[in-house]
Amino acid sequence: MSENQNLLAEQRRALILDEVRRRGGVRVNELTRKLGVSDMTVRRDLDALARQGVLEKVHGGAVPVVEASTHEPGFEAKSGLELSAKEDIARAAAALAVPGTAIALSGGTTTYALAHHLLDVPDLTVVTNSVRVADVFHGAQRTSGQRPGAATVVLTGGVRTPSDSLVGPVADQAIAALHFDVLFLGVHGISLEAGLSTPNLAEAETNRRLVQSARRVVVVADHTKWGTVGLSSFASLDQVDTLVTDAGLPVEVRAEISEELRLVIAGEPSGTSTDN
Repeated sequence: MSENQNLLAEQRRALILDEVRRRGGVRVNELTRKLGVSDMTVRRDLDALARQGVLEKVHGGAVPVVEASTHEPGFEAKSGLELSAKEDIARAAAALAVPGTAIALSGGTTTYALAHHLLDVPDLTVVTNSVRVADVFHGAQRTSGQRPGAATVVLTGGVRTPSDSLVGPVADQAIAALHFDVLFLGVHGISLEAGLSTPNLAEAETNRRLVQSARRVVVVADHTKWGTVGLSSFASLDQVDTLVTDAGLPVEVRAEISEELRLVIAGEPSGTSTDN
């Protein structure tokens, strides 16, 4: 029962956040009618979302937080957002990993979710600049021992960012000397004009090296990343082969993106996939 309650709360908060972003603000009494829950439940949800830094409570309701292009949330702040979407995306993206290949995983909470699903893909060589992603694989080895087919993990060096990625000259040099079959890339923001972007200049350069070293680039990003633009762009959409996102991405945006790259909508019954 507690798991169902948590899932319902998560879904409800995602709806609230979407409503706030879409309308530029909502009132508590509007949300109680729309969601069919009590005033107290809505206020608790707004408190939780405010603690995560994704909206601002005002008298009688809430408004969106307008983030500066240089604002970089920490891993913990992002880890509680869009959990169901990230899990759907991770499951769909893991199906794109071929046993026995060399892959790279960037930092981020979506790639962290993906790492858990990749534990079942045999004989991978995994290069990552994410401390959290490396911990997933190392933790599995500590728990179950060195089982046959377990991934070989290479963690780059570098300077740690708020999102627990390793960036800077040490990471860049290590990545530049390697070649990956597929890069699974998490992003801060994605748009037609700015492409892929991040608020961290050093991370932008490291991500640029990751893209350059990959034969194929798969971006894993939930729908809230669309339209977000960070301080520094590091890749254009024509450098991306596949975008794996969730069902929250608006239909009109899907049409725009599918002209540029292959689009996989995770979590839909049909497992929607469009080729550019």
